Amino acid sequence: MDSITQIVLGAAAGDAVLGKKIGNRAMVWGAIAGTIPDLDIVGNLWMSEIDSLAFHRGISHSFMFAIIAALILGWVVHRMYQSKYHKPLGMSGWTLLCLAISYLVIFTGSFTVIKFILGLAIGIGGSYFVYKRFNRPSFESPRASQRDWQWLFFWGLVTHPILDTFTAYGTQLFAPFSDYRAAISNISVADPIYTILFVIPLIIAAFYHRSNPLRRKFLWTGIILSSLYMCFTLFNKYRVNQVMRDTLVAENIDYTRFFTSPSILNNVLWSGVAETDDSFYQGQYSLLDQEPKFKLTRFPKNHDWLQSDTEKDKVLSTLVWFSDGYYAVIKREDGLLQINDMRYGTFRGDGSSEKDFIFNFPIQLLKDGSYKLINAQGGPPEDADMGQMATDLWARIKGI
Repeated sequence: MDSITQIVLGAAAGDAVLGKKIGNRAMVWGAIAGTIPDLDIVGNLWMSEIDSLAFHRGISHSFMFAIIAALILGWVVHRMYQSKYHKPLGMSGWTLLCLAISYLVIFTGSFTVIKFILGLAIGIGGSYFVYKRFNRPSFESPRASQRDWQWLFFWGLVTHPILDTFTAYGTQLFAPFSDYRAAISNISVADPIYTILFVIPLIIAAFYHRSNPLRRKFLWTGIILSSLYMCFTLFNKYRVNQVMRDTLVAENIDYTRFFTSPSILNNVLWSGVAETDDSFYQGQYSLLDQEPKFKLTRFPKNHDWLQSDTEKDKVLSTLVWFSDGYYAVIKREDGLLQINDMRYGTFRGDGSSEKDFIFNFPIQLLKDGSYKLINAQGGPPEDADMGQMATDLWARIKGI
């Protein structure tokens, strides 16, 4: 899921493990642990785009990584706190982290005045907070054993990929032994209701001393409320799957399999795709629609347009694996072919334009007969009217 939700989950896991012993520092280290798996995006700096696509949510999101990284990081943090140089090391480390975040906010993507002011505030404000924190008279090293730290990191690390498994993107839980991508697809990669139900009780808990029973009550309130909402999304998934089956039967579509997933930022509007021998039927259904039925559009697979063996060509085999075989090929206006991941559907629901598809991959045939990925597109096109898209999404959620 989104980074904020993973930070909140990691913080909650950290506090559940060590909150009674070290207070809010358990939340901070838990939040760091919950962020670590997504640092696999640094692979973008040296990997090709197709390799980065395969690497994300790979080994860093596996059970094996959670175990090994927890043992190492728990040992490192414990040793750091036992060192007589803990204070200068801690001040330097946290200050560098604040400055790094400041740099990323300012220089990632296009430059804006708002991003510059926010990045500057994080760098200066964060560094000042670190200085005051480490120089207060009551400062002391946390009293936690090496095993305590290892358990904190394990739960902070392992809950991250488990939560990601509930989304449609897929998570390689069993890497490096298997490249199977577990994907239940019952919640969006960004669902504000799930996050809010979790973060508000957690923030309140942070204001109570570690020995106060109310701290644990608020912590578990957030865990329970968010878990109940997750169960609600699983129930919605069951309902939507039944609507998809009924729709396919009513329209006499002889399908081999189908896939459903919620649209961004909500659990009311769902996208669905069904596969036949030569086509995909893709559409949307809102739980608020007057008629319980998917509005489906047929998309030919056009797999025969590909002039290379999908099992031997690296680009094609990766895209087929990434899409779990739910891919259709179209011709772009510039003459190139484009592979669309049909699981995520379209922005406008009709797919009349090459830019409509949420996950699309333009490819170019090289002289040696292999394909090259031009640019992986995940999300709205650069020239999209975000305001209009938000309006259309809201209208469709309401069943309009």
